[in-house]
Amino acid sequence: PGQHLPPLNFIQLKDELIEKHGEPVTDHDVMSSAMYPKVCDDFIQFRREFGPVSLFDTRIFLTGPKVGEEFEVTLEKGKVLHITTLAVSETRTDTGEREVFFELNGQLRSFLVKDKAVATEIKSNPKALKGVKGSVGAPMPGTVIEVRVQEGDKIEKGQPLIVLSAMKMEMIVQSPVAGTVKKIFAAKDMKLEGDDLVMDIEVD
Repeated sequence: PGQHLPPLNFIQLKDELIEKHGEPVTDHDVMSSAMYPKVCDDFIQFRREFGPVSLFDTRIFLTGPKVGEEFEVTLEKGKVLHITTLAVSETRTDTGEREVFFELNGQLRSFLVKDKAVATEIKSNPKALKGVKGSVGAPMPGTVIEVRVQEGDKIEKGQPLIVLSAMKMEMIVQSPVAGTVKKIFAAKDMKLEGDDLVMDIEVD
């Protein structure tokens, strides 16, 4: 089949993946992208968000550990994490998350996990598409103070798009590209989470 396919520059593809995802890319990633580009993009984004989940046992990854269960994760030879799930909070946050408590090598830790059972009850904003330059997301959680452009406006790279109130300070979200404002998702007084879609820009 390779005789009938157009030539593919693997070095160029690797550079494109690094630029798109902003992280080191392996040769395995390059080959995966050559064969399954969308699946590879989704996997790299998943890995960036959740870390090296391939180190988990299959059952732990697919179903999660039971409360009281202890399991190990080997990072590399001689580096082993001993993890015990201790408890899951009964109450949920406003965004539908539960706090999970666990012990990592004898140290108490906790983090928030989205409760998928209530996903339909919680209204969430669409997320910006990673690797799509015209898909602009909120850099951090905050409240929209002002929207400075309108749909159909021609804008330049670096032009202010919206003003956010975040961490008790005002932050200006600038356009990463030059183009035309296609659709605005943000509105005044709207509360945003990190990476929530602010607007779509059609790149020139």
